Amino acid sequence: MAWEYEPRTFVLAVGRDGCPTLAFTPDFHLPEFDLYVELTTLDQRHVTRKNRKLRLLRERYPDVEVRILYRRDYQALVARFGFEPLPAASRRRPAVA
Repeated sequence: MAWEYEPRTFVLAVGRDGCPTLAFTPDFHLPEFDLYVELTTLDQRHVTRKNRKLRLLRERYPDVEVRILYRRDYQALVARFGFEPLPAASRRRPAVA
């Protein structure tokens, strides 16, 4: 299956100067299905922000199909296809000093 990594950024809001102030870049595009996929395994506060951006994207670009795969979806796929889940440490982002 053909896929592209972060091929397009969708502008969701612009400032008075016309420059983007909010944008959303889905992780993958599946050209065969004309479908964008966002994979999120982050904690809930980040998921809430992504859900808001997805809602704005659907309002501004109603013909664009985007699906979010949440942590539980990812874990179900890993289990279904017999892969080992990532160790908990590798799922966390490194601390920023």
